[in-house]
Amino acid sequence: MTKLSTVEILGAGPAGLYTAILLRRMMPQLRIRVTEQNPEGSTFGFGVVFSDQALEFLKADDPETHDLVAPHMERWQNMTLNLPDGSVTLDGVGFTAIGRLNLIQILTERARALDIPIRFDTQITEVEELEADLVIGADGLNSLVRRAFEESFAPKMDYFDNHFAWFGAQIPFDTLTQTFIETEHGPMNAHHYRFTPDRSTFIVECEAATYRKAGFGDMTEEEGAERCAALFSDVLKGTELITNKSMWRQFPRLWCENWVAGKYALLGDAVHTAHFSIGSGTRLALEDAIALGQALATEPDLETALASYQDHRQPIARKIVNAANTSAEWYDSFGQKMQLSPVDFAFDYLMRSGRMTEKRLRKIAPQFAADYAAKRTMAD
Repeated sequence: MTKLSTVEILGAGPAGLYTAILLRRMMPQLRIRVTEQNPEGSTFGFGVVFSDQALEFLKADDPETHDLVAPHMERWQNMTLNLPDGSVTLDGVGFTAIGRLNLIQILTERARALDIPIRFDTQITEVEELEADLVIGADGLNSLVRRAFEESFAPKMDYFDNHFAWFGAQIPFDTLTQTFIETEHGPMNAHHYRFTPDRSTFIVECEAATYRKAGFGDMTEEEGAERCAALFSDVLKGTELITNKSMWRQFPRLWCENWVAGKYALLGDAVHTAHFSIGSGTRLALEDAIALGQALATEPDLETALASYQDHRQPIARKIVNAANTSAEWYDSFGQKMQLSPVDFAFDYLMRSGRMTEKRLRKIAPQFAADYAAKRTMAD
């Protein structure tokens, strides 16, 4: 076990809170403190989505937290693609989802039950203010810790071409659904799924040309929500969209060559991002926390523990991030693919990240695989 007395964690999102919880369980002698710049109960976005098996790792490493989170998850076994020429059901493509704020509240209560102090609404301007044996940057894309040691962490960041806005919907959807539509401005897409019995996430995405022609960049949040609700009125059944920091933006592609610098370590969105199209961002952050906790709990000193964390975790995360990047690039030209038949489009969609094979597809989604094979046979 690493010889540590004090740990400061910057960021009280899922990554920071879960790291604190794990360290308290694994190394109960530690003095741990979490600091968050935003007020308690303040967060962006709506729901977060996981693959249907994604919480199994949480159950194995921390059954108590798993049992607190699991009852609040929405679950479904199929996925739906809506296209102008028809809809396709992808059987067996299961996911789960939970409200982001709800997840943070559960983790906050769990941390407090373990006597971990959390300072909300506290702005840290210099990392030197955090005096501890170990400082963990779980402070997201704009990480203060990463920026303070940028040369050491060696981040690389650019942005995908598409623009998106993250809204909420006032109706539930039966499955995780992608709705692709043609508009007077160009093709658009909505990723939508329920995260409570009566609320859903509704992410609207479009290519750069469509974004410019529609004038989304000149609209307020409310104007953008009204316009998107009108464009997707069929699937929204005439209901309005909800805003919560729902500005139009481009998704950042971040990867740090180094995850540690001296007594400082990064995890979650502070060190890498994963495009929302594969639903792995929050899972990656939680798995980073597990890897860091295990390294600290098993290695004899801090330098060795942090090196072990990077050596073991980085290659695993790289594979998922690469798949997410490939998936995001598929979306950058989804309008061209809408010319395909719904079944061909669905097959292309399933293959987009490079992780799916036809053999695996037959196992995961046997009905869709059979329908696709039958279509190819008829074409031959």
